[in-house]
Amino acid sequence: MPQSLSKVNVHIVFSTKYNRNLIKEEIREELHSYIVGVLSKLGSYTYEIFANPDHIHILSTLPRTITTAELISKIKTSSSKWIKNKGINNFYWQGGYGIFSVSASKVDIVKRYILNQLQHHRKKSFKGELRRFFKEYKIEYDERYVWE
Repeated sequence: MPQSLSKVNVHIVFSTKYNRNLIKEEIREELHSYIVGVLSKLGSYTYEIFANPDHIHILSTLPRTITTAELISKIKTSSSKWIKNKGINNFYWQGGYGIFSVSASKVDIVKRYILNQLQHHRKKSFKGELRRFFKEYKIEYDERYVWE
């Protein structure tokens, strides 16, 4: 049987429900480790991850065995339960997400971008950031349905 090979790099972004600042610095590193573990079990390699108080960025590979929607659902469902077990009972992720392809030549640029989130968000809001991604990737969207 021929071997099936795939390497699709993706930049995943989604927020907490209503963009609430619920991800505390005290749990950030542990949350990163937890999500990297979830992704690893799904067959995804994580290049970089950073959880802001109100949203998260993940640069990883897309497993060839599951759909994008399944990948995001598994990340959100399991990490939401994990966060609630840490005492943040009112925690929910937003219903939607953004996922953007990243060429192999741009992986290091996106890694640096994700690592620079704290400084980046001193100047630009999450909504402004996501609008820029939509523009850059030529994604049509309706403001009424992007933010919840």
